[in-house]
Amino acid sequence: MVQAERMGYLMVQGWNERGRVQVLTIGLFLAISFLVSLAGLTALIWAVSTDQFSFGQKQARIIFIEGEEGHLDDPTAGSGSRDLERASIDRTTAWPVSLFLGAAVVWLVIGSFFGLIASLKLHLPDWLDENAVLTFGRMRTLHLTMVIYGWLSLGGIGTATWITPRIFHSPLRSPRFATWGAIIWNAGLIAGCVAIATGWTDGEEWLEIPWQIDGLLALGGGLAVVPVLRTAFGRSVDHIYVSGWYFLAALCWFPALFIIANIPGLFVGAEQATVNWWFAHNVLGLWLTPLGLGAAYYFIPKIIGKPVYSYSLSLIGFWALALFYSQVGIHHLIGGPVPTWVVTLSVVQSVMMVVPVLAVAINQHVVVASNLWAFRASLPLRFISLGAMMYTLASVEGSLEALRSINTVTHFTQFTIAHAHLGAYGFASFILFGSIYYMMPRITGRAWPWPGLITVHFWSVLAGFAVYFVALTIGGLLQGEAMLDAGRPFAQSVILLKPYLEARSIGGAVMTLGHILLAVNVAGILARSAADARKGETA
Repeated sequence: MVQAERMGYLMVQGWNERGRVQVLTIGLFLAISFLVSLAGLTALIWAVSTDQFSFGQKQARIIFIEGEEGHLDDPTAGSGSRDLERASIDRTTAWPVSLFLGAAVVWLVIGSFFGLIASLKLHLPDWLDENAVLTFGRMRTLHLTMVIYGWLSLGGIGTATWITPRIFHSPLRSPRFATWGAIIWNAGLIAGCVAIATGWTDGEEWLEIPWQIDGLLALGGGLAVVPVLRTAFGRSVDHIYVSGWYFLAALCWFPALFIIANIPGLFVGAEQATVNWWFAHNVLGLWLTPLGLGAAYYFIPKIIGKPVYSYSLSLIGFWALALFYSQVGIHHLIGGPVPTWVVTLSVVQSVMMVVPVLAVAINQHVVVASNLWAFRASLPLRFISLGAMMYTLASVEGSLEALRSINTVTHFTQFTIAHAHLGAYGFASFILFGSIYYMMPRITGRAWPWPGLITVHFWSVLAGFAVYFVALTIGGLLQGEAMLDAGRPFAQSVILLKPYLEARSIGGAVMTLGHILLAVNVAGILARSAADARKGETA
């Protein structure tokens, strides 16, 4: 009897403690939501008061200098002017941006090999099973970590660092902060990958790096943000071009997401799953998406030589993204042990994402469609415009996938993997490929050593990703239908996937080939630039 009373007392104390943790968690989120809303309202009031919402095409032309409109600007085709102002600006960004982009490409190649190994193990489960490091769980986790924090994040920061001074007509302030930021970020990422390989991980999707190491990434990212913010405050123009809004917002959103999601011991159980998906989806929507769209809004009109179709729509699209995206990720928890109203809010916001998506689609696709001559002539434009198209497809697909009727079929299937890659690879990576091909000749002052490899790279990643995406989409739908059929054993839903998983590996191998070609070209242009610098020092 006494033992039972003691157990009951301990259970009550445990529930009370649990209740206090829940109150703390809810209170924290309410406080954060209030502060974020207050900051957003302040930014909106400031933007209105300083005429940042000018809906004229005059502001869309801030990226051009006199005589540039109507002419192709593509260094891979040997066209485009380099005025003295831009040349002096580019010199201030050359070293840190080269470091960001060079490291990003290295992480892409290494991460691609880990991804290919993980893909092969899905249909060759006994391959490379000699020790724990080579297991599927660690291979896939290393692939995701290297691609998200290495390739996409470093490449995105480098692109934003290069474009921001150009649209603000001001040299990059405090470039050494960006350089040290890149060094510290890479050191943290290396330490995180070593920890994951040895089995030390926080065990959450996209948050596997141990929180004890996360501080290095937070510090590196914080240092990288300083030059961009200082350049924005010291800009030589009054208006903030739409790319600047996307970049500045992304560089403010990501630290908040990353720090909150990595607070150790605060979130457990269903709360942890909720925060995990809040973070994972917002990394795509409030970090990679604004970095990608900001680059697209600069490079597409810059290469073609014509402003975006409607500058007013571009600003509406940005603010709609800021308003509607933050809770989209919770639709991945439909049917899970979370409050229904949270899931419903996520579904509604997922559908509302149609607004910013249409704004981007009208702006970017119309200007490309009306200038197909530039699409045929410019390889960087092909990468970037196709990436923008895949953003539209990924967003529409995401809104549909959030609907409960569709989610019932696609949940827990390879369809979700295909959708994630349509956004992170088809959209973000394609735009980053094109951005690198445009930026590196401007940064180094040298032409690409092997321009033919750019064409091979384009067709490799396009064909490889098409095979990858179509195979997983079809296989995922068949898998979902099989799992919903109570008359079919679960094993059947696994066996039917094998040919689609094999096609996934074939597509991934072709994509990896394209990544290697990119790395060869980047290494070549950086080596030639370094040789030029040494000659200049000895002359």
